[in-house]
Amino acid sequence: MERYRIPPDTLVSLADRDPSDRLTFDGKKKPGREYLRELTLRLRELQELLYAEGKHRVLMVLQATDTGGKDGVIRHVFRTVNPQGVKVASFKAPSSRELGHDYLWRIHQETPARGEIRIFNRSHYEDVLIVRVRNLVPEETWERRYQHINDFERMLADEGTTIVKFYLHISKEEQAARLQSRLDDPAKHWKFSPDDLEERKHWDAYREAFEAMLSRTSTPWAPWYAVPSNSKWYRNLVIARVMVDTLEGLDMQFPEPDFDPSEIRVV
Repeated sequence: MERYRIPPDTLVSLADRDPSDRLTFDGKKKPGREYLRELTLRLRELQELLYAEGKHRVLMVLQATDTGGKDGVIRHVFRTVNPQGVKVASFKAPSSRELGHDYLWRIHQETPARGEIRIFNRSHYEDVLIVRVRNLVPEETWERRYQHINDFERMLADEGTTIVKFYLHISKEEQAARLQSRLDDPAKHWKFSPDDLEERKHWDAYREAFEAMLSRTSTPWAPWYAVPSNSKWYRNLVIARVMVDTLEGLDMQFPEPDFDPSEIRVV
């Protein structure tokens, strides 16, 4: 999966990255789905170990355009894990109370505790994405936030949080198809908003903002992965593989009991 990792100080052009890439499995869906099932079962084992050991914190960040698949990733990649140890934080437009603080205040409160995987469905990166594209603050304000965010994530990493970030890369044509499917299916009407079409008008500006985000905030302590996401099963496979690799890299162990199990009999 290293092919999708953004090295630090890399100038990213999304036009050079194929959102339909499925080279790992030559586009073969059946073996890919079988492998994905194996990965989700392994992820369940590792999440239990993370929770039992209670030493590490893991933060997973998801960013994408509308219909990119953030909810689908959470639903399918983590479908087998114990929800007690995996929590999701979604960041929508800030409330009046949140606006009374700095823009990272609400984010910091949702970072993981020891033994937890915390998933950010959107994140602090909204403050260099929609804020930039829709001119919600002056350029000089959002421009300095890239360094703020790098420093914030460095602090989390220094304090024991493992951070991995995924940008779900889809094409404009794929987004159109997914939006239309929401209109065609009455059961999906609740997922559609006319505002989605207004945001779609800014596709090119969002692409530039995502490229700047990937180029300027993929660091050794908090790397970005640009995940080809036109194919949903392949998107899920890539993220599951990276998460398994990340957790295995923590070299976790079940805690030793503070008693001798051999001396205890249940009667």
